[in-house]
Amino acid sequence: MTTAVHSGTSGAAAEETRRRTGRRSARPAMSDRSRSERKLGWMLAGPAFVVMLLVTMYPILQALWDSLFSFRLTAPDERAFVLFSNYATVLSDVVFWRDLGVTLLITVVTVLVELVLGFALALVMNNAVRNTRGLLRTAILVPYGIITVVSAFAWFYAFDITTGYINNWFSWVPGISTDFNWFSSPGPALFVIMASEIWKTTPFISLLLLAGLAQVPSEYTEAARVDGATWWQRMSRVVLPNMKAAIMVAVVFRALDAFRIFDNIFIMTQGQYGTETLSLLAYRTSIGRLEIGLGSAVSVILFVCVLLIAFLAIKVFKVDLAGAGKGR
Repeated sequence: MTTAVHSGTSGAAAEETRRRTGRRSARPAMSDRSRSERKLGWMLAGPAFVVMLLVTMYPILQALWDSLFSFRLTAPDERAFVLFSNYATVLSDVVFWRDLGVTLLITVVTVLVELVLGFALALVMNNAVRNTRGLLRTAILVPYGIITVVSAFAWFYAFDITTGYINNWFSWVPGISTDFNWFSSPGPALFVIMASEIWKTTPFISLLLLAGLAQVPSEYTEAARVDGATWWQRMSRVVLPNMKAAIMVAVVFRALDAFRIFDNIFIMTQGQYGTETLSLLAYRTSIGRLEIGLGSAVSVILFVCVLLIAFLAIKVFKVDLAGAGKGR
């Protein structure tokens, strides 16, 4: 009996050792069904992925190549290879850092406000009466369906000192009068630009967060309610942690889009009065001054910043999107 007990104990210890040492290295064998589903996924998505890669990689590589040359369209014969001199010129220019600060300000403010408003709209749509959900979601998504240029012109004419009606409506607010020019100083101009961005893209955020709310098991919230948790406790400890993947996707998508803002600023101020962003700087350098080399360098730096934002967001949230929906 002692031998049997000792043998059983040794077997259990060996099994525990194998479990600890092979926990990370050993992977379950993939079934034939999973293998076939993965193959089908690559077959369906592969052609589109290749086309998108070719369409996006060519201009990126072309911009990277042009950024290594001193090249003006007005003097094509004077094209000269300067390696990283264009990047040194851009990074040493105070205008670049000012525009980078404006871009970061617009990105941070708009994304944060859109997250709060988008989550509130997602809760409204999620808790709405079933018969009114379709109409409510359609009404909320109307601003997002409007073309950005049309939306920018509408906001510009609403706040313009000659054609706008905002000054007449809010002339009772301290600091606002009928002759107040919103586009003559950085603060008010950036306020209108960010307000137009928030109005148009908050529905997109709400749609992504609504999908995240649908992934939260109702059993969790019911159990928290039975345990006496308040609304805020249910939101902060049950709902939001289970929406981490959806929140990360919303933040990444909107941050990348907001960081490349161009249309609203170009239409409202054309970058004047301290409202110029990196996208507008790249446009003004390449198209306005015909400095293809310097403009390409700004574009490459902008692209690197976008990649850095996506990388940092993924690292901060630490979400495994591939396994986010498993186990439900």
